[in-house]
Amino acid sequence: MEINLRNYAHLGDAVWELFVRENLMEKIIRTEDLHKLTTTKVKASYQARMLLLLEDELTDEEQEMKRRARNMPVPVARRNNQSEYRQATAFEALIGYWYKNDKQKLDVIFNKLLSEIKK
Repeated sequence: MEINLRNYAHLGDAVWELFVRENLMEKIIRTEDLHKLTTTKVKASYQARMLLLLEDELTDEEQEMKRRARNMPVPVARRNNQSEYRQATAFEALIGYWYKNDKQKLDVIFNKLLSEIKK
């Protein structure tokens, strides 16, 4: 069954936030500080930067998925920074895709991004 890219992005958003939360909770004790740092790492600008770090890891099929997700229509509320939002959507779609279809690849990706999360 082919899953809609928006649905992959929806799932990927949740998977990414869980990954960030799991890896920051060991580093930070105060819940307020944990929330502040988590929100900086799950926002569109940060996710767009993470996508750039993955360029060398993507297969041709994943590059195509990234392109298609990046070119989906942008919600009106997000139009002030379309480029970042589009990159973040592509990042989330890939995370969702790997979560559903290739957890081994997702582990490789998360291991690559772990040092960025802990900065």
